[in-house]
Amino acid sequence: MNAPLFRDPIYDGAADPVLIWNRQAAEWWMIYTNRRATAEGPRFAWVHGTDLGVASSSDGGANWVYRGTLTGLEFEWGRNTFWAPEIIWHGDRYHMYVSYIQGTPHDWPGHKREIYHYTSPDLLEWTFVSKLELSSDRVIDACVYPLPDGRFRMWYKDEANGSATYAADSDDLYEWRVVGPVIEGRGHEGPNVFRFKGTYWMIVDEWRGQGVYRSDDLESWERNGMILDRPGTRKDDETIGLHADVVVQGDNAYVFYFTHPGRKGALDQVEQEQSYATRRSSIQAARLDVIDGFLVCDRDESLELKLDPDTD
Repeated sequence: MNAPLFRDPIYDGAADPVLIWNRQAAEWWMIYTNRRATAEGPRFAWVHGTDLGVASSSDGGANWVYRGTLTGLEFEWGRNTFWAPEIIWHGDRYHMYVSYIQGTPHDWPGHKREIYHYTSPDLLEWTFVSKLELSSDRVIDACVYPLPDGRFRMWYKDEANGSATYAADSDDLYEWRVVGPVIEGRGHEGPNVFRFKGTYWMIVDEWRGQGVYRSDDLESWERNGMILDRPGTRKDDETIGLHADVVVQGDNAYVFYFTHPGRKGALDQVEQEQSYATRRSSIQAARLDVIDGFLVCDRDESLELKLDPDTD
């Protein structure tokens, strides 16, 4: 498998990937935050005004081709910001929960961050459904997973409440009720929940690698260490792994994450953001395993990626 797995050929800022099997095209799609690493502009404008990029793979994820950006998402006037999509298939349609910011701010603070719901029959034609009423107006990074009783739970980052992971429940994927905080303490983002080898797992981006939690019931979570916190040796993989998605297929699980290859050494945030070399990002993939009850990831392990169709 090539490393990096994918780089965006337009802005070179692919981040926050989510993988979904496209039932209509019979291929895997990677949909991601299309950060504008090459864009000029003040301060942090380059991480705003972003579309959702699309890459596709017809060979099980080994090779990816850039296809463009999702269209038809705008529901109000302006050049607006879309981040960190979560996409699931349920019933007869895809549901997307995406972080949304009005306009293209040039700084981090001072504006709302909200999560919006869309549906689609084919990943191309999208219908805006609603803005979710959650625990604050500073929420991003949705992750949705079914509960054992048939309901759904959404985990997300609430920046207004300590950048903790909060949760909300739904019977139908349309109406959501806030449950409250799930993972607090050290600030983090990008929760991702999956079941692997008989256990529920959650990984969160702590900006120093991925914090790992495990659960038997999706209710109570216990700390289980970290992954992607030590630099790898592959091309563009020599820094921490950021905002990840996991695909589980039987006894195999694969984590897809992004890196900032140019961010080596002790740089403050402004230094990290000020040049193309430190802005650009790459998507990587690695295999997960469970050893002695701990989720582990050897990002330097040779990987032949061959994802099967997801027909569930």
